[in-house]
Amino acid sequence: MARTNIFSPKSTDRIAEADSVAVIGLGRFGGALARELADAGTEVLGIDHNEDVVQSFNGLLTHVVRADSTREDALRQLSVHEFDRVVVGIGSDLEASILTTSILLRFEKPTLWAKAVSDAHAQILRQLGVKQVIRPEHDMGKRVAHLVRGAMLDYVEFEDNFAMVKTRPPRETWDRELGNTKIRAKYGVTVVAVKRNRGEWDYTTAQTTLYNDDEIIVAGPTAKAEAFSTLI
Repeated sequence: MARTNIFSPKSTDRIAEADSVAVIGLGRFGGALARELADAGTEVLGIDHNEDVVQSFNGLLTHVVRADSTREDALRQLSVHEFDRVVVGIGSDLEASILTTSILLRFEKPTLWAKAVSDAHAQILRQLGVKQVIRPEHDMGKRVAHLVRGAMLDYVEFEDNFAMVKTRPPRETWDRELGNTKIRAKYGVTVVAVKRNRGEWDYTTAQTTLYNDDEIIVAGPTAKAEAFSTLI
């Protein structure tokens, strides 16, 4: 196992004990995730099999290491079994993704996220026992489709057919307190936050008055939240 950084096993033990994440696979998804975590102040152990990729992350993460993640002894040497949170960002090499994930599941301790590049890949990961399977391209495609189809400013869909939509208030709600608009009864959604023109986001109450230049966040069943956004 070749390493880019020279450090003792105790140094990765220290990271594992902190507010930290191990990211295995530093491609487009894993690399962007690792950098975002590091920029937010999270200690990150980055692992990749490609020396050039590892070199490109030198100095950007807490530690970055070239290692074969399909070998249990390599992961243990890096104290990955002591991390509470691990992300498998390997996508193109399905065998490496599955083998790495299987080892991590045997460790039992980490909360595990794993990237999938296809329906079959996602199904295999779920069958192995991964609860958080990520499909970046698929999920982003769905999100953008909703934005293109409707009048939404932003869109986030959760499980069980529930979504939060950023949009603008429809004309019928302008200059009226939310409690008098009957939005929930009429449209089956709830306005949970409002942002005034050039202001900050704030929670809404029944006494919150909506204006034509506000932005609002609406929560509710996906179809109803999307339909509400078209009222503008």
